[in-house]
Amino acid sequence: MASLWIFVGVLVVLALAFGISYNRFVNQRQLIANSWSNVGTELQRRWDLVPNLVDTVKGYAAHERATFDAVTAARAAAVATQGGADVQARAETVLTTGLRQLLAVSEADPTLRASEQVLALQHQLVMTEDRIQAARRFFNGNVRDFNRRVESVPSNIVAGLFGFTRESYFELDP
Repeated sequence: MASLWIFVGVLVVLALAFGISYNRFVNQRQLIANSWSNVGTELQRRWDLVPNLVDTVKGYAAHERATFDAVTAARAAAVATQGGADVQARAETVLTTGLRQLLAVSEADPTLRASEQVLALQHQLVMTEDRIQAARRFFNGNVRDFNRRVESVPSNIVAGLFGFTRESYFELDP
């Protein structure tokens, strides 16, 4: 009779451990979704700045039409991108490359370097990039913790049973 109680006790402890582990996975998945939402908010802020910067620079340097078109197309592609962090990162990398070219145009033109409007937009863009990096670090920290649990014993058993799989990091060029 005592061995039956021990067996039942072990089963109860295992069931509790599985339940707690499952709930931690659910909690971490929600943290990842929330932190991805924060990244999205900051990306939206950048997407909103890009047309203003393009229009302002375009007013001074109309001869750089190809750069303006490339940045506008990259912004549209980044806004339209749907998928996980890895898919969004590819679109954002193209936009970042275009923004570098646009900023190079503004740096090469003395009139643009002296324009307060361009300087203010550049400052806002730098602040937004910093906010994106902070949100990205927070998101990637949550993904790291989740992925560690997916791969660690004994939580990997719960992950396998309930379909929890590794998440992708959001990695951008600096």
